[in-house]
Amino acid sequence: MKNTDLEQRFIIGGEDELGEIISLYGEKLLRYATAILCDYQEAENVVQDVFLSAYQARASFDGGNLSAWLYKITCNRSLNQLKKRKVFYFSDIRSEAVSPPDDAGMSDETLCALRRLAPKERALLYGRIMGEQSYEELARLSGCSPAALRKQYERAKNKLADYLAAKNHGKEPKHESI
Repeated sequence: MKNTDLEQRFIIGGEDELGEIISLYGEKLLRYATAILCDYQEAENVVQDVFLSAYQARASFDGGNLSAWLYKITCNRSLNQLKKRKVFYFSDIRSEAVSPPDDAGMSDETLCALRRLAPKERALLYGRIMGEQSYEELARLSGCSPAALRKQYERAKNKLADYLAAKNHGKEPKHESI
């Protein structure tokens, strides 16, 4: 069954269609929210809220790209959750934050370096690398142009590389989060 058929059924459907949407997008959105929040349990709550909100607002969905719509809601809810915590950078996140059970094989050094990036930078890197999303898809999510996202991606990638190099050489990185 095609996703476009599911998208159309979701608009007028019920719990069965919601279940299909959760099966199709649940894990992806959970990984995405966890990448932004750095707290697996908090990400689970956000994603549950995303599905509930999407289901309640399904009549307002235009029938376009359901994946992009769900990712945008997830990003906004995750960033709002960070605002509630009054934390915007990984380096400030409380030490008891819980990681997901599977960090996709990332080393502790990589995770530590990612934590130093701003949430929007982590979301962009995650979308491009782990989510394999195009700049055009990410532009629909963020409201930025694909060209602007390319530049932001390059900057975030360079910051991450600097953090990793500094960690491996015991130096301070060139870039610092604002």
